[in-house]
Amino acid sequence: MATTYLENKTVFPKPGAQRNWFWIDAKDVVLGRMASKIAAILMGKHKPTFARSVDCGDFVVVTNVAKLKLTGNKLEDKHAFYHTGHPGGATDLPYKLLYANRPEKMLQIAVDKMLPRNKHSHRQILRLKMYRGETHRHAVQNPKKIEIN
Repeated sequence: MATTYLENKTVFPKPGAQRNWFWIDAKDVVLGRMASKIAAILMGKHKPTFARSVDCGDFVVVTNVAKLKLTGNKLEDKHAFYHTGHPGGATDLPYKLLYANRPEKMLQIAVDKMLPRNKHSHRQILRLKMYRGETHRHAVQNPKKIEIN
């Protein structure tokens, strides 16, 4: 029996679907591994209903951002570059300063560069919540803990 084109329907998720909350403890976790896992959750790639054209990602809460781990010589060699758009507005921050003063910015840069450049990426990065300490303000949402090795 041959199947017709009417039987094979593509189902897209609804944009306003229920979003889940996940919690990651960043203590002694490598920055790149954690950033790729967070980016996949923010995009919604872990769901069976994933579609690139629909923003179906979830929220991610990261605690202990100040205790991230960088492998190799990245603390001395790596730099975060940005430009304001004005002449002479180039700024080159070494990761050593970024790690000491603003480790959550370092994680945000890593996750943001792993998200695709489409109309959803600006909303997806807003669902990433980062805290330096062990506590966070999102206990009411009852986030599921994720272990990253």
